[in-house]
Amino acid sequence: MTPILTSLLDNDFYKITMQQGVTKLFPYAKARYQFINRGHHQFPPGFAQALRQAVDSMAGLKLTAAEKQFLQSKCPYLDPVYLDFLESYCYNPAEVVIEQQGFDLKVSIEGYWYRTILWEVPIMALICELYYQLNHIARINDQEVIDRTTAKFEKYKQLGVTVADFGTRRRHSYQVQQLVLQALQPFGPATFVGTSNVHLAEQYKITPIGTHAHEWFMYHAAHYGYRMANAMALQHWADVYRGDLGIALSDTYTTEVFFRQFDKMFSKLFDGVRHDSGDAIEFAQKVINHYQSLGINPQSKTIIFSDALNYDKVARIAEFCQNKIGMSFGIGTNLTNDAGPTAMNIVIKMTEAQVSGEWIPVVKLSDEHGKYTGDNHMIAQAKDILHIP
Repeated sequence: MTPILTSLLDNDFYKITMQQGVTKLFPYAKARYQFINRGHHQFPPGFAQALRQAVDSMAGLKLTAAEKQFLQSKCPYLDPVYLDFLESYCYNPAEVVIEQQGFDLKVSIEGYWYRTILWEVPIMALICELYYQLNHIARINDQEVIDRTTAKFEKYKQLGVTVADFGTRRRHSYQVQQLVLQALQPFGPATFVGTSNVHLAEQYKITPIGTHAHEWFMYHAAHYGYRMANAMALQHWADVYRGDLGIALSDTYTTEVFFRQFDKMFSKLFDGVRHDSGDAIEFAQKVINHYQSLGINPQSKTIIFSDALNYDKVARIAEFCQNKIGMSFGIGTNLTNDAGPTAMNIVIKMTEAQVSGEWIPVVKLSDEHGKYTGDNHMIAQAKDILHIP
């Protein structure tokens, strides 16, 4: 079987930046992840075997000299010790268990957090690509993919907004994401500001985009408790990056809870926040009110919107935020899986973290209840501790 993934860097950038943080701060931590089939997709016979082969083939991926040089030049906050570590890193497929019963697929991951943190995104990308292949679901041709992408970005250009590609996890395929990047190249940084895919950023000589994900905060809750999770996660991020990569994810335990701890120091230190669930306009108003309450000019800060975006949502958000607060947009599935077939609705989430030898369940409490993840008992406990209705 020809490997589907050909680069260690075919991954979202926030996995790389979080991995550096984990190697520095939590080298003994362990993590468990589970695949969640939100869309109730049915997987054809033999799917688990095909996925197993694809995952096993990843053991041979290594950081190349050219890729290391790219990271050194584009990402100076990735230090030489970490880059040497990444150069010697290789995936261990034994950390991934894949099972299939009938049409149901189960995928679980377990191991040291600094190692297993890289699995989520490529496995999701593999699941999507193999799903369309093995179900023999055709897509539109290459030129149509390029034309659709170009048409979307012509409209974003007219809006005067900046957009990044955040579509690796649920892309139709590697080839489709390549075509999308090919179509976006001519727009330049005034409209197209980069991609979350580190490999494609290196291939097209553009900026990799990303900071951290929910798991960064979820682990901190396991380690320090729910009340301290946001503050400790933000402080540790600042300790590692010293002012770089300054967009904070706000909805791991609801935005309301986040802003209780996003005090004046953090609000000044971080460049802005990322929106990933709930009503975008309500969120923007909360952010504006928060900065104003601290005497900070909201127009000096930025919101990165990244929740299931399409043109209509972007246009509505842009109209509201204009001249009130800085904004940019990270678009995923609507860019890289708009190729004909229905996009998949899947995630892989951290479910447990091992702290001092004890496995502790972790949860995510987004602003949108349908995006809650984790054990129901622990969700109830977290809501009680954090006074979430």
